[in-house]
Amino acid sequence: MVVGLGFLIALEFVARRLGLPGPLTTQAREVIFPPKSGGLLYAAMALMMVVLTWRQRLIALGVAIGIDMCFLSVRWVADIEVTEGHPFGNGALWVTLGCAVIAVTRRTGRERSLLLKGAGLALLLMAGRKTGDTWLLITSETRPVVLDQYVATADHALGDPSWLVGRLVTACGPIGFNFLDFVYGQLPVAAVVVALYQLRHVVVERRFPRHHLVRTFLVIGLIGPAFYMIYPVVGPIFAYGTGAEHWADVSLWAPDMPSSEPWAVADLWPQTPPPLQAPGPMSFDEITPRNCMPSLHTAWATAIFIHTRKGPRALRFAGAFWLIATLCATLGFGYHYGVDLIAGVVFTLTIEAALRSHDHGWDRSGLRLTAYGATVFTALLSSYRFLPSEMAEHPWASGPLLLLAMGSVVYGYVRTTARWETSPAPAPVPEQAPAPAAESEAESEAESERELI
Repeated sequence: MVVGLGFLIALEFVARRLGLPGPLTTQAREVIFPPKSGGLLYAAMALMMVVLTWRQRLIALGVAIGIDMCFLSVRWVADIEVTEGHPFGNGALWVTLGCAVIAVTRRTGRERSLLLKGAGLALLLMAGRKTGDTWLLITSETRPVVLDQYVATADHALGDPSWLVGRLVTACGPIGFNFLDFVYGQLPVAAVVVALYQLRHVVVERRFPRHHLVRTFLVIGLIGPAFYMIYPVVGPIFAYGTGAEHWADVSLWAPDMPSSEPWAVADLWPQTPPPLQAPGPMSFDEITPRNCMPSLHTAWATAIFIHTRKGPRALRFAGAFWLIATLCATLGFGYHYGVDLIAGVVFTLTIEAALRSHDHGWDRSGLRLTAYGATVFTALLSSYRFLPSEMAEHPWASGPLLLLAMGSVVYGYVRTTARWETSPAPAPVPEQAPAPAAESEAESEAESERELI
C-alpha cells in the first residue's frame, strides 16, 4: 500500500510537469464534482465494508445514499446539469474517507489497522482508475510515434483476428455492441464482486487473506502502463480505421471523439486486412492513448478468471464468461490486435506467479516459473518488434509457436500452483528461546567449577 501511494505521488508530479491533471487531483475533484464512474466508487466502498459488521455496513450505505441525495438536490436547485460523469458516487467517496478518519481518530491497535487497510484498498482501487487515465494522457503526449505497423504485421501469424471479430461485432448491431461495451467497461466492478467473495470472512477472522484478487489488480495497473511507454501502439481501429467514430451510430455511451482517419495508414478496419509490407514507425495524433501492448483488459480479465476457479459454480461461470466477453470486446471493438492478448495473458500469469511465490516462499519452482514467464513475455514483445515480417511470411509456423509459448506458461503456472496446494510451505523454524536466568546461573557456576578443576 505504501508503494502504491508513493507511485501515485510520483505520477502526480510527472503529470503536473507535463501540464496534465494527476490521479490525486482528479480523485480529489470527485469529492464535490460528478465522478467519472459512480459505480466504481460504490464498488470500492463495498470492498472497504468487508471489515465492518452488518449493522455498520447498513449505516455506511445509508449515509452514502443520503449524501448523494443531498448532492442531487443541490444540483437540481442550482440548475446544474451533469454533462460528464455520473450524478451519483460522491457519497461513497465521502463514506470511505470518513472511515479512514475514524480509523485514525477513534480506533486503536488491531482494529485501527484493519479499518485503515480496508479504506486504503478502496481508495487505491478508486485511484487506480485515475492512474490509468493519467497514464493514457502521458502516453499520448510523450509518444508521438507508434509501432502499429509492426504489431499488425506480426498479427498476420494469427490470421488477423481483430478484423474477423470486428466484422462479427459489426454484424451483431447495436445490441451486441452495447452488451459487450457494458461488460468491457464494468470490469473493475466484476473484480470487486470476486474480491468480496474472497474477503467474505475478514469481518469474522479480523484479518485479510495473504493473497486475493485486489493485489493482482493493483500490481497489473502499477506495472502494465510502463510498457505503453516502451511499446506505444494505438490499436487497429485507430491505425487502420476511423477511430472511435466508427461506433458512433450504435454506441449508447461512447463520448463524441474526432475521427483519427487522417493519421491512419488507410481506412481498412474491419473489412480488409492490411497488406503484407515492410513495417515502420508512424506518427500519430496527441489525443489517442498508446495503450495496446500488452492488453491490460485481457490481463485483468485473466486475473478474474484465475481467482474464480475455486469459487462456487456460479462464480466460476461468471469468471469464464467475463474473460470470453472481454476477449471478444477487445478484438471486436478494434482496440487490440491478437498478439496483444497473448502478451496480456502471459503478463498476468507472470505477475500472479510472482505474488504467489512471495506468499508461498521463494522456492526454486516459484523462481523458475516467474523467470520463465518474464522471459516468454520479453521474447514475445521482441519478436513483434524485430521479427514481424518473418512471422507474417510463415504463419503456419509462427502462429502455433505463439500459442505454444502462451500455453507453456499456462501449463507451468497450473502445475506449479497445484503442487504448492498439495504440499504447503513448511512452517518457519522458531528461534530458540533464551535460557531462563536460573539455568544460566547454574551453567555459569558449573563452568566455573570445571575451570577450577
